[in-house]
Amino acid sequence: MSFAATFKALSDPVRREILQLLKNGKMSAGEIGSHFEMTGATISYHLSVLKKADLVWETKVKNYVYYELNTSVVEEILLWLSELTGEKDEESKK
Repeated sequence: MSFAATFKALSDPVRREILQLLKNGKMSAGEIGSHFEMTGATISYHLSVLKKADLVWETKVKNYVYYELNTSVVEEILLWLSELTGEKDEESKK
């Protein structure tokens, strides 16, 4: 995982909203697009950025592509952020 790609992906409010939608489960690109007033090409671009950052997985089923939140990357980001604000380990306190 590249933190640069991850934070770039998270910097856009549309991509953050897509992640919010996906927290409820898999969705097709069309289902995701129905929540926005933008072209399919623009939705595809945002999904591509999220995919490059490993924040979403893509699964092809027949003629549809489904997207799903990759929670392991989200957990890794949260762990890293908590280490920034968390207490030092016990040995360094002594």
